[in-house]
Amino acid sequence: MKSITILIPAYNEAESFEDIKRCMNQVINDNPNYTWQFLLINDGSTDQTLQLMIEAHHSDNRYHYIDLSRNYGKEIAIMAGLDHIDTDAVIMMDADMQHPIEIIPKMIKYWEEGYDDVYAQREKSDESWLKRYTSKLYYKILQKSTNIPIQKDTGDFRLLDKKCIDAIKEMRETDRNNKGMFSWIGYKKKGILYHQNERKHGKTKWSYYKLLNLALTGITSFTTVPLRFASIFGFFVSLLAFAYLTYIIIKTLIYGDPVQGYPTLMVTILFLGGIQLIALGIIGEYLSHIFNETKKRPGYFIREYK
Repeated sequence: MKSITILIPAYNEAESFEDIKRCMNQVINDNPNYTWQFLLINDGSTDQTLQLMIEAHHSDNRYHYIDLSRNYGKEIAIMAGLDHIDTDAVIMMDADMQHPIEIIPKMIKYWEEGYDDVYAQREKSDESWLKRYTSKLYYKILQKSTNIPIQKDTGDFRLLDKKCIDAIKEMRETDRNNKGMFSWIGYKKKGILYHQNERKHGKTKWSYYKLLNLALTGITSFTTVPLRFASIFGFFVSLLAFAYLTYIIIKTLIYGDPVQGYPTLMVTILFLGGIQLIALGIIGEYLSHIFNETKKRPGYFIREYK
């Protein structure tokens, strides 16, 4: 009998815990031909999340938990979970239970047909129009700037075969964008459309700042196009500046017009200064990742694993 682990990272999700256990029991009942395990990751919660994980473990030995030493973020929490999985496959889900468990049998069906990565693709979401628009814009930019086939409108809700799990385990960077990494490893993939459920309890932990940071990590981790763009843009700005300089010299020699002074000088300096700051910012993003990775610090520390 094949074994599957459901991996659920959680940060301050105590209010959702009854829904988690109810949904996991339904998964077991709907798919009785598999051995199920549940790995819960406490990502530095400050509410009763850890205590509820411990109670679930003591009442049912299929539940296991990892208590991280602090809040590392969802990407690292998933990394910690994958490092401790030894089953034939893993299904990753959010603790708020916005991912519908009804499509899990479809995931398993495609997995049994030979697909290694069965990912859920949002067909409809109740998120704000701004989040939906910026998400589509991000995926469009990432798809056009990298040669890796990136699955759009796709999160961490997916089934991974053991070969995919082992591949991800070999990728030890700490500035992580799991969605890009799942695409980068390749293997045989299959998408399933789904409608995301409404969050019943608590509030989302993903602020716009965190989403922007994750998006920048994804772009700088999987493409060097921003660096090339800065170089190309700088080259064209230099050509324009040279052309304008030639125009001023010719105009002065032929017509004797005086060269405009302070306003022209200030506009040129501010324009070129802005371009330089943008280029330095792009370079700084890449250097910050190099800085973090060269320290070779562990991605996380565990306080307890049961």
